[in-house]
Amino acid sequence: MTLREKTVDIYNMIGQGQLLEAFDKYYGESIVITEPRGTWEGKAEVRKHEEEFLSMVKEFHGLEVKAITSDEEAGVVIHETVMDLTFQDGNRVQMEQVGVQKWENGQIVHERFYYEQ
Repeated sequence: MTLREKTVDIYNMIGQGQLLEAFDKYYGESIVITEPRGTWEGKAEVRKHEEEFLSMVKEFHGLEVKAITSDEEAGVVIHETVMDLTFQDGNRVQMEQVGVQKWENGQIVHERFYYEQ
């Protein structure tokens, strides 16, 4: 399975409500996630961050993958997505983001997300 295909699988899983399962399957122990709100390091810390995000979501309405491209030789995948969700406070948003993944040995070791806050 190519890195691009693995990223497609991640987003298929997320679309089916399996964000944490996708995380457990594809993210390495030394994962570093960077986004405009901060940086999280290590699988346990990043998983806790993902769990906190999910606890703020009241309803997931959909996910659109606009683009995925990869440089298999360099171990880099770039993806553009839009998530439609309602937070616990009732605020419904379209979260648009671009992510850049760095893969090593079949696992994501770094992912940086770009979005407006």
